[in-house]
Amino acid sequence: MNNWRGSAGRVREHCLKIAMVSPYDFTWPGGVTAHVTQLSRELTRVGHDVQVLAPHSPSREREDGENFVHLGRSVPLPSGGSIARVSLSWWIYPKVRALLREEAFDIVHLHEPLAPILPLCVLEFSQAVNIGTFHASNQRQHLYRMSHPIIKRWHQRLHGGIAVSPAARRYVSSVFPGDYKIIPNGIDVDRFAKDPAPLAEYQDGKTNILFVGRLERRKGLKYLLEAYARVKWDRPDIRLLIVGPGNLDRDSQQILSSRALKDVVFTGRVSDEDLPRYYATADICCSPATGSESFGYVLLEAMASSKPVIASNIDGYNAIIEHGRQGLLFPRKDSDALSASLIQLIDDPELALSMGSKGRKDVEQYRWERVAGQVEDFYLTCSGLAPGNGGPPSAGGSE
Repeated sequence: MNNWRGSAGRVREHCLKIAMVSPYDFTWPGGVTAHVTQLSRELTRVGHDVQVLAPHSPSREREDGENFVHLGRSVPLPSGGSIARVSLSWWIYPKVRALLREEAFDIVHLHEPLAPILPLCVLEFSQAVNIGTFHASNQRQHLYRMSHPIIKRWHQRLHGGIAVSPAARRYVSSVFPGDYKIIPNGIDVDRFAKDPAPLAEYQDGKTNILFVGRLERRKGLKYLLEAYARVKWDRPDIRLLIVGPGNLDRDSQQILSSRALKDVVFTGRVSDEDLPRYYATADICCSPATGSESFGYVLLEAMASSKPVIASNIDGYNAIIEHGRQGLLFPRKDSDALSASLIQLIDDPELALSMGSKGRKDVEQYRWERVAGQVEDFYLTCSGLAPGNGGPPSAGGSE
């Protein structure tokens, strides 16, 4: 291996061959998929050889690069109030075994390494240094606890564990104790920060409140609609922009119809190019999720866009937002408190601008260049390649 110099200016002694493994269908958008894509892109940019291994849906189009390997077709499964599209086919075993033998990866980095089925197949045959990143968080650990006797053997094959937040670390370590390093999600700050043009049709003097997320119950849109209905009565010059795929739940539909809400715009899914424009159009960003959020990626997008954030005070969110600094936190499922927070920022635009400015400054720590650098250092530590390293840590521990 030859020395080479990365973008940060430091000399890297090891160019690693890395398999980035995702259990989730790569043709569907999602937080883990976005994380894997952007982390792989950044590690490739600084000189590593990265291949992404993931299931796929042949019926859906995706522009796959040469570094993407299709492994298994996905099926939709309910998971934590959402839908997880994973492969349940054990027929991929021979293909996985042959691929790992042929490629001889230095690092196998598995995201949600205990999820079915692809990560377990890879762990079964991997002879590389195995790193697992745990993204999920849930107040109840019953899934891990029920499956513990079955999947603990695969957990013990991990040489190092990463959690994207304290909430994610608590979730996994309560059932699978180990030494998990917290490395957060990253974000392409410049994509949102480089002054994208606001959408002209919403530049009419009204205060634009933005919600970005899938239309699922756990995202808490019902509580935002309730709060908006209260605020709209006394402050008619406001608008609610709802960006994201899915269908409204029954409670949200009832609120819309019974209160005849005006100036509520549903856009559905928007393109990657248009999303920063919606943030640029917003005056306030709101994420009222009710729980099971290990990390608030939409909060980072709002911060990168210099927008104040109103968010529920839940694990995964309160690790990013400090109440009164980048925005306001309110008790989850409390639409009255959410109404008060909206009124505070609507009535005090200078405070909103100040919070947006502080968020823009604070989001710098989540740049992918920094986050990928932490991941790279963890690879070297677990491989025993870091200077002064005394041996790799183990996420497996003793069960």
